[in-house]
Amino acid sequence: MRKMSFTMPTFVPSSAARAVRPALASLAAVAVLALTGCANLPPGHVSPEHDPWESYNRAMFGFNEGLDKAVLKPVATVYTDVVPSPVRTGVSNVSANIADVWSLVNNLLQFQWEGAYNSLVRVTVNTVLGFGGLLDIATEAGVTRHKQDFGLTLARWHVPSGPYFVIPFFGPSSVRDGVGLVADWTASPVTREIQHVPTRNSLYALWAVDKRAGLLQADEMLESMALDKYSFTRDAYLQLRARRAGHEVPDGDEGDAGRLPREDE
Repeated sequence: MRKMSFTMPTFVPSSAARAVRPALASLAAVAVLALTGCANLPPGHVSPEHDPWESYNRAMFGFNEGLDKAVLKPVATVYTDVVPSPVRTGVSNVSANIADVWSLVNNLLQFQWEGAYNSLVRVTVNTVLGFGGLLDIATEAGVTRHKQDFGLTLARWHVPSGPYFVIPFFGPSSVRDGVGLVADWTASPVTREIQHVPTRNSLYALWAVDKRAGLLQADEMLESMALDKYSFTRDAYLQLRARRAGHEVPDGDEGDAGRLPREDE
C-alpha cells in the first residue's frame, strides 16, 4: 500500500470537467435522503451555530444551482437519452470499483475490519471477474459495499465537523469534510496513476455526468417538495453524514450532526 500524500493534487480542471461537477454533491445528498424516507425533514431545523456563514453559503448554493441548470442537468439528460443503459451501468460500476479502493484504505484507518474485508473482496472480485469493474459481481454475490471517505475517517478520530460550508462546484460540505475532500482527490487512484491530464479530466467528467444522470428523478422530487431548497439541502447533508456513520440524529439536535459517535460500532 502506498504512503498517503496530503499535498494538493495536480488535477487541473478543463472547461468540460468544470462544467459537469457543479452541485453534484448537493443533489446526491438530497436524492439519497429523499429516497430513504427523509423527505419530510423540516427546513431550518439545524441550530444557527451549524451555519454561521449562511449568507455566503446561500450565495454559493445559488451559483451552483444556476450552473447545474445551465450545464450539468442538460448534459446529463442528453447522456441518459443517448447512451444505452448497459453502457451507463458499466460506467457507474467502474467508478464505484475505483471508489472501493479508497474505501478500503479508510475502513482500515477507522479500524472497521468487516468493511475493509468487504472492500478488499469487492475490488478483487470485480476487477478480476468483472472485467476491470464493468460488472458488479460482488454485489450480485451479496458482498456489501462499505463506502467511506477521509472526512468520515477524521470524524472517527474525533475531529469536529466545524461549520457547514458550501464549496464552489462541489456543493454542501463542512470544514472537516472539505479537508477530507482534498485528501480524497489526492489519494484517488485516478489522480495518482493517470498523469495525462486530459484523459484524467475526461474520466472525472464522464463519471460526474453519469452520477448526475442517476439523480434526475430525485431532482424532480426535490423541486416539488422543498419550500426552501437551501435549508432542505443543508439539513439533508448533515443528516446524511450522520446516517452514513450509523448515527441517528433526532430533529433539533444541538450536537455535532456530522460527527461519528465515539463508541465502537
